[in-house]
Parts: sequence; structure tokens; C-alpha cells
Amino acid sequence: MRTLAARLARSAAFPGVVLSAALAATSAQAEIVIGGTFNATGPNAPIGVPGKNAFSLYPASIAGQSIRYVTLDDGCDPTLAAKNMRKLTEEDKVDVVVGSTCTPGCMSMGDVALERKTAHVCLSPIQVRNPWAFTLPQSPQLMVDGLVEHMKANAVKSVAYIGFSDGWGDLNYDALMKFSPPAGIKVLSNERFARADTSVTPQVLKMFSLNPDAIYVGASAAPAALPSIALTERGYKGRVYHSPAVVNPDFLRVGGKAVDGSIVATGPFAVRDQLPDSNPTKKPGLEFARLYDAKFGAGTVNPFAAYSWDAWLWLNAALPVALKRAQPGTPEFRQAVRDALESLQDVAGTHAVYSLSAGNHNGVDARGRVLVRVENGGFRLMN
Repeated sequence: MRTLAARLARSAAFPGVVLSAALAATSAQAEIVIGGTFNATGPNAPIGVPGKNAFSLYPASIAGQSIRYVTLDDGCDPTLAAKNMRKLTEEDKVDVVVGSTCTPGCMSMGDVALERKTAHVCLSPIQVRNPWAFTLPQSPQLMVDGLVEHMKANAVKSVAYIGFSDGWGDLNYDALMKFSPPAGIKVLSNERFARADTSVTPQVLKMFSLNPDAIYVGASAAPAALPSIALTERGYKGRVYHSPAVVNPDFLRVGGKAVDGSIVATGPFAVRDQLPDSNPTKKPGLEFARLYDAKFGAGTVNPFAAYSWDAWLWLNAALPVALKRAQPGTPEFRQAVRDALESLQDVAGTHAVYSLSAGNHNGVDARGRVLVRVENGGFRLMN
């Protein structure tokens, strides 16, 4: 058996060989680390849990490189989301972060992403403010523009607004104010409610007194059904429009007959089986739905899980490119991941065909939007 002294002597005699071997071993052992933060608890959990579930379906390796995942819960609390972002980047040394599934949480994570120079793929619509932040879902501007077009085509002259008293509510209201006046539609109100509220009666009474032709609800999941329920109880006969964040079973369950007839702008995944075969999102949508339902139960997949899967499709295209430039766990690799994400072109996902650039960290065009109507407890594609 070779003695320790002999091994040390050999190391001294062939330092280049030993160093090369050490570097090769380090390279072989390097792993990509992907962090995820989701609002898996709290009132927004119907959106966060599917996103977290889809995250758990991400593969264990890519391009021969192993991947380790770190998953946290932020409860849709902006402070906790920022804290999670800091933990993931400082303690867990992640190479990229996916999440949050809540707009306020995503908005609070951006400053940390910029400071830590780590790419952040948000699963909720935000206004991107720095080169390290990306937002995957369709923007409220794209969705509201489609709804306003429908309002105008159906002689709507006035619309009342009610939405969450947070960033998601702000984004939807701002979009409504941008597109409605040029279409000849007057916005009559800006009512708000908290995600945890159980009644919106005072706000609905104010809107009802204004006699609007239509009402737009900028909320999400089950709480978004509250205005429709209250309006139905008071006999409102106008059109009711909702944001894409209502496309989930809890909204339909809580809203029941009160949400029938509601018009929603959403991603094509919500009606994937109703799309023509020529739609580029149909095949990836159907494939992901089968994968998700096989793990979590038939019929359980929803659009919020699909957004999380599209984040993987982004990374699936970007990570092999980054690996050609640097090793995981290094500042150079994090920079390479950011650059590769920014350069993605024609990535066909479940919700859109994504083409990003330095000036567009979302990459969604009109192919990522369809209008659907709630009919008999389901969402039906509108022609």
C-alpha cells in the first residue's frame, strides 16, 4: 500500500496532473440548483399548489447534468417571498429561481434577484423592472385588451371595476384604464377587496347603483366569485368579465350558477382539447395534462400548473446553452442562464409561443390569449 508520504511526493512531482484531475472531479460533481417559492398555503393556495405540484415534475437532470431542487412556501406574503428569495440565493446558492405564484410576492423578489444577480422567472404577471427578472404569464394588458375588444363589439359603453387591493388588482385596473377610454367605454368605479375577505356587499352596492353595462373583476381563484355571487343576488343583468386568474375548479365550485355566462380572457391551455390541431400550444398542453393527471389525479390539472411547466420549458431550452459557457454554482453560470433566457425564441409552451429579448422579458403575443365563457360548470372556447 502506497504511503501518505509517497502520495504527497507524487502530487508535488505532477502538480498539473493533480490539479486537472481535481478540476475534472469538481466539474463532474457540479449540479444545477433550481429554487422555487409558491403560495402553497393561504387564500391563494388554489393557484400556488398546482404550481408547486408541476415544479415537482421537473426532471432530475438535463444535458447530462444533475439538478437539485429547493422548494419553499411564501403564503402570498410579499415579505416572506422576498425572504425566501434571499434564502435561496444566499444560503442554497441556487442558479435560478421559479416563482412566486402570486403577484405581490413576485414584485417583492425583484430587488433581491438584481442584488444577487440570479435570474428570477415569475409565475404571476408583473411589470419587469430589472434585467434579472422575467415574467411568464400573459400580461394583464394583453388579456384586458381582448376583453375590451369584446365589450366594444357588444355595445358596452360603461364598465365598473372591482378587484383585489394589491398588485394584481392594480395591474388589472391600470390595463382597463388604458384600453377602455380609446374604445369609447367609460370606467365608472375602482372598488377593491382583500384576498381574505368573505363579503363584498358594500362594494357591489356602490357599483350596482351606477348601472354599468358591464363589470370587470380583477381578482383570482375562489375569492373572485364573491362579486358575481353578490351581483346575481341583486339581479344584475349586465355582462361580467373576469381575469385569467379565475380559471380553476375552486372558482367554479364557489361561484356555481352565479358565474355562468362570465367571460374570461385566458391562455389556450384552459381549453386545450377545444383548440384546432394547428394551434402550436395544443400538443404541449395535452402532453403536460397527461403527465400531471397521471401523478396528481385525473382532471386535476389547471392553467396555473401549466404556467409552472412552461417555466421548465424555458429552462429546458436555456440551461443547455448556459452549460456551454460555465459550470453550475458560479456567477458566470448564473449570468449565462440569464442571457440564455433573454435569448429564447419560438419556444412552444402550453400557454403561448414565447420569444424573448432584452426589451421583452415575457415574450407572449396574441397567440397566448383566447376568450372563454363559463357554461354549465366549465370553460368553453368562444369563436
